[in-house]
Amino acid sequence: MSTRVSVIGSGNAGLTAAYHFSMHGAKVCLYGSKGFDHPLADIEERGGIEALASFNDVSLEYSGFQPIDKLSRDIAETLEYADLIVMPVPAFAQEQLFVDMLPHLRDGQIIMLMPGNYGSLVLNNIKFEQGYANLDITFVDAISIPWATRIIGPAQLAILGMKTHLPVASLPANRIQHAIDALQPVMPLPLKPLSNVIEAGLENINFGGHPLLTTLNMGLLENFDGQFNYYKDCCSISTAKAAAVMENERLAVGSAFGLSLKPELEAMNNLYDMDCTSVYEVNRTSETHGKLNSAPNSASNRYITEDAAYLLVPCYEFAQLARVETPMITSCLHIDNAYNDTNYFENGRTLKKMGLSNLSIEEIMDCVA
Repeated sequence: MSTRVSVIGSGNAGLTAAYHFSMHGAKVCLYGSKGFDHPLADIEERGGIEALASFNDVSLEYSGFQPIDKLSRDIAETLEYADLIVMPVPAFAQEQLFVDMLPHLRDGQIIMLMPGNYGSLVLNNIKFEQGYANLDITFVDAISIPWATRIIGPAQLAILGMKTHLPVASLPANRIQHAIDALQPVMPLPLKPLSNVIEAGLENINFGGHPLLTTLNMGLLENFDGQFNYYKDCCSISTAKAAAVMENERLAVGSAFGLSLKPELEAMNNLYDMDCTSVYEVNRTSETHGKLNSAPNSASNRYITEDAAYLLVPCYEFAQLARVETPMITSCLHIDNAYNDTNYFENGRTLKKMGLSNLSIEEIMDCVA
């Protein structure tokens, strides 16, 4: 009997999840909320999702065509379909979707966030605030999505590559093996356990490159409309040095919380089966990242609005609590605030939103245990 899974979200990652889970033998219900459901109409018209065999004259793996068992615009119907719920949506979409989901969730369901970005903590806090304290569900935070992927036409994907494995953590932390055992049959790559969702957030590989490199290259990105290869062209010797300083800040915060985080270079080599000697070399030579000649073209891109607001801000808040100096993280956020006329220190993913305000480090680690 095929494992059933509901995929919430019909963007790049949502369509790829629905395609790849189906390819892997799962029965999938793909949900698109009203106003964001045009991809569902494309799938209905074409009868399924196509993954191309080549793109930009580069051969791609995972090509094929997959019908999807169920397409839905009704959240209650979607949640009734399966006990496994995967949400490959941007962090800023997690909260409203979860509020809509709450009345229809049931005990025993597993909600996997890809990427997590500390979303499990925020959603668990909302669960209590909305009066659903007794609802027994398990949250899973992944450090990223499995794929480098893009929608490049109606119901048509270019899957540029996939990680070798995907590190994940659960809330509560002691349910991680149960969650992996349930999710692994639908996933196209191995899931690897992390100790807790704080570690999963700090291990997110978008932390080191996206917000800082985008911030430092904003003139180039805007003036040339992002028409080049982001990883190769925005990573220079000097920007790599700045990223290394931010990386040391991340590692110091992890250490203050008793976590032994993987250095970015080690993580990237492991996730993409490389043997690079520097992060600069990773960005310049990665085959997966080199296949797509496009880049952000404004400060409103998710590399800032999501990765700065939902990765840098939590790290900054943890650093403040631990009294760890983070001048590079702090400076990047101040510049991004100016770019977007906002205040990510208030509007980003704060300790308060995660339900962790006024707690000590020890109390926070107890909360995620």
